[in-house]
Amino acid sequence: MASSSSSPTEMNEGGECVNWLELPPELTISILHRLGPIEIVKTARKVCRSWRHLCKDPSMWRKIVIHIEEFGDRNYEKLCRHLVGRSQGGLVEIDISRFASDPLLRYIANESSRHLRSLRISFCYQVTDKGFIAAVSRLPLLEELEVSYCSLSEECRLRVVGQSCPNLKTFKKNSFGLRGPRHEFDDVVALAIAETMPRLCHLELVGDTLTDVGLNAILDGCPNLEHLDIHECFNVELVGDLETRCIERIKFLRRPNDSVHDDPLDAKVNHECSSEDD
Repeated sequence: MASSSSSPTEMNEGGECVNWLELPPELTISILHRLGPIEIVKTARKVCRSWRHLCKDPSMWRKIVIHIEEFGDRNYEKLCRHLVGRSQGGLVEIDISRFASDPLLRYIANESSRHLRSLRISFCYQVTDKGFIAAVSRLPLLEELEVSYCSLSEECRLRVVGQSCPNLKTFKKNSFGLRGPRHEFDDVVALAIAETMPRLCHLELVGDTLTDVGLNAILDGCPNLEHLDIHECFNVELVGDLETRCIERIKFLRRPNDSVHDDPLDAKVNHECSSEDD
């Protein structure tokens, strides 16, 4: 029999041997969760029969995070569908980047409407306004929703989102901002948020076209707001009474011209934008 280059037995800091295959199931599940879904499917489930059995447990798939570097790889859409199905309706959080589509969102909504609390999609240009609204309308328990750097239009019916998801506490709709004052002024998104999302605590609108009017409306309509990111929202002047309101109300405030070096995603977005300009 061929020998293996790796052993399930290792020495811990106390000098004791630990057999990874004999750990309690709950501890093994905790370890597997740290690997991420791609590593679990490609590697961990092949280690032994007990790990393969644990990887089939629906509780393993209550949270799914899949971020890829290449756009539109249909293999990842198939993988995501497979994992959502394995959750057997118990999916609570899902965060996917660069491969979501209308059919995939529809499948997620149909399979997970009873428990899904967090839906995050980013850089998913195949998702349309119609597909996004149709899916979110079937997810009334959502508390966190993100749709960032996607191709959704500013006219996307966010009022439907607010009305369909009355428990929303976190909403992120970030876009590619300009590096100077905008020539377009539009408070459509801001007013929709102010009128339909009263429970918001965390809001990110990077690169939006809102003005002081829209920001004031958000502060009026969202009394629980504590985290506000309006980086690259250059139509907002944030001076005088409006600045005072934000300072008094908001615990974390990122202003239009603030640095984003502490945010890996925004830093990456800025880097990609710079590369496209060169």
